[in-house]
Amino acid sequence: MVNFEKQFDNILFKYNEIETNLSNQQGIDSQKLIKLNKEYSELKPIVDKINNFNKNKKDIDDLNKLINDKDKNIQQMAEEELKDKKLLIKNLEKELLKLLIPKDANDKKNSILEIRAGTGGEEASLFASDLFGMYQKYADLNSWKFEVLSISETGLKGVKEVICNISGYNVFSKLKFESGVHRVQRVPATESSGRVHTSAATVAVLPEAEEIDINIEDKDLRIDVFRSSGPGGQSVNTTDSAVRITHIPTGIVVSQQDEKSQHKNKAKALKILRSRILDNELKEKNKERSLNRKMQVGSGDRSERIRTYNFPQGRISEHRINLTVYNLTEILEGKLDDLITPLLAEEEAKKLSELDYE
Repeated sequence: MVNFEKQFDNILFKYNEIETNLSNQQGIDSQKLIKLNKEYSELKPIVDKINNFNKNKKDIDDLNKLINDKDKNIQQMAEEELKDKKLLIKNLEKELLKLLIPKDANDKKNSILEIRAGTGGEEASLFASDLFGMYQKYADLNSWKFEVLSISETGLKGVKEVICNISGYNVFSKLKFESGVHRVQRVPATESSGRVHTSAATVAVLPEAEEIDINIEDKDLRIDVFRSSGPGGQSVNTTDSAVRITHIPTGIVVSQQDEKSQHKNKAKALKILRSRILDNELKEKNKERSLNRKMQVGSGDRSERIRTYNFPQGRISEHRINLTVYNLTEILEGKLDDLITPLLAEEEAKKLSELDYE
């Protein structure tokens, strides 16, 4: 049984403290006020549920006393009502458990999506293109904005690398488990003997960092400008519009050349750089935390093979939760929730197991 009472007392104390501060705003600056209002609105549904839980617990105590009443009618009424109250308490416990699950602070953020062709030559590039289309369609189904920041294509409609910015409601919470190695098994279009080949592409999903999340100082950056180049290395621009930014403390390098304007390329590069630095910090924190506990689905390592797409059998295997589905075509058309929903449920179950038990 989860130790509810201790957690309830802490939550109610914090809620009442915030409520007091909000009713007397003297000496509170605007930034702290915004933070307090945010905390207050996040705690309110939990507090309402706790108050409802406590009220029904008190009702159960009162009904238990009535069961021993001399009047048989009162006894019967108390027993029937007690049965309903116990069922209600059980449901409230489940609802409260979900509300008490630790939230990922980045879940509501937009995301930077990076897809790179891996082993498998041209076939890997074609598969990377398929994944790019799949995420684009999934974004459309969720009414998210999908913006391509940079793309490097091959001559056969494949993709060597593509970086996108996806913005909308709870983007990162849904896409965060897509990071890792995606493997494909199929007969390539160029294969005359009909032999099945195995190729791979790497996906990275980063929470989009805002300036408030990551403060980058000018002294920590080395910015190089050069002329944009197209396939084969030929120059596609007569001005030095392409930008390469190196973050000296981490060694992270981002290049952008898709825009004709140096200013726009620099802005895009900084957006990607900021998100990669935040992602780097989060990985370090997760590494420390995983020494004591394992709260995430899979290892979170980008080199981890997370999923296999088997075209001959129309099958997708999600290796982290041992899930197999046979609707490969629909998933490539963007119906990713058949995989994402079970992954989210697994994460929730792991986090529930981390709550304090008596």
